[in-house]
Amino acid sequence: MASKYRVMVVGMGKRGMHHATTFRANPKFEVVGLCDIDDARLSAAAAKLGNPQTGKDAAALAKAVKPDVFCFCTLPALRLPMIQAGVESGARLIAFEKPVALTSREGMAVKAMLDAKGVKAVVSHQHRYGVHYRKVQEIVASGALGRIHTVYGSSTGWMTHMLSHLIDYTREYAGGADAQWAMAQAAGRSKLKDNHPSPDYLMGVVQYANGVRGVYETGAGAPDQPEVAKWWGKCRMGAQGTEGFAEVLTNGGWRAVTRNGGFQSGEGAMNYELDMPPYIQDMADWLDGVKVHPCNFTTAYKGFEIMMALCRSAAQGGQVALPLTDGVDEQALLAGAIPDRPVLFSSPVNAPEYK
Repeated sequence: MASKYRVMVVGMGKRGMHHATTFRANPKFEVVGLCDIDDARLSAAAAKLGNPQTGKDAAALAKAVKPDVFCFCTLPALRLPMIQAGVESGARLIAFEKPVALTSREGMAVKAMLDAKGVKAVVSHQHRYGVHYRKVQEIVASGALGRIHTVYGSSTGWMTHMLSHLIDYTREYAGGADAQWAMAQAAGRSKLKDNHPSPDYLMGVVQYANGVRGVYETGAGAPDQPEVAKWWGKCRMGAQGTEGFAEVLTNGGWRAVTRNGGFQSGEGAMNYELDMPPYIQDMADWLDGVKVHPCNFTTAYKGFEIMMALCRSAAQGGQVALPLTDGVDEQALLAGAIPDRPVLFSSPVNAPEYK
């Protein structure tokens, strides 16, 4: 076991700096390489992070510094080349932002590349480390809600930003069951050419193998969460059982009714300073063989397949069986199918974001 795991981080924006700063603060890691296409941003980041080796070409820098951990925080369109750069550098673990990919064709290629070399991978669904998220999971796992029959998630933010979070955490509430099929509808075209391309609104249902039903909404038609002031924090995820419910609001704490405790609630909000350290420590533990990272690629990929199945259904109609057996371009399917008419809003708070 290495005394310190060597880390390279690609992308020195907000999320890249969160990762690099937290890696550097953890005694299990050493930041040895930083990459960004913006010279000024790269220089500023290096000065704050111990002046490791820097470069603008991720693949070339990775081959030079030979990281144990290759972490990239780039826009979704760059998933496949970044995974290739990490794999070819000999990295033992690749950490990257959600979503896994923009299409099932690309996602399957990512999975094949990782599987061929046996490289561990982590997808940044780190909200689960928040105290409010952990409390809801604890209540669900305790059995205090009776038999779980429904899980749900909604976000006013659009699909490619938010849906993988909703699915990942609620599938855990559903006992980690695999999905059997999905069905969805979509509306609105303004975000199809966004750097996180998505329908303006998508709503769908998922049937899990243990009988639990998942219900998901993202975008302009998703309900407001008036208890939450921050627009990007208006995300609600929860579970309903035969004897109660529990749910978390990304920037609004948690609440529950259980068979023994009546109504309960507590505080909590997304906080990178609190959530990132355990997320990074779990990478060290996985490399040490202590435990599998809770944000592991295998789990994230199952959620990714669900998201792609919802997209296929919205574009082509009907139910889509899971797991997926063929890779297609869901973005092209949606662009060809969504009607060219304005999306309707659930609340005026969504209107400024969908023009």
